[in-house]
Amino acid sequence: MTTLFEIIELPNGEIALRRADESGEPLVSIRFSKESLYFLNEAKIDIAKAMIEAGLEAAGEIQELKDEEPAIVTEDSHTVH
Repeated sequence: MTTLFEIIELPNGEIALRRADESGEPLVSIRFSKESLYFLNEAKIDIAKAMIEAGLEAAGEIQELKDEEPAIVTEDSHTVH
């Protein structure tokens, strides 16, 4: 089963990522300061989308590393990664 996500603008102006079939709390939200909004103008949705995509990509890469990297147990029972 594929989960669909959507990027939306909340009533308070934040940009959020949520599951398309849910209306609950967003998975991620981004709030831009007034100063940054001045520079972004109409591009705030595009910038937020790029930020969310980069975060999801990084999370996937981190998870892959965790799955591939075996823990090394030393004599004194500490786990080294």
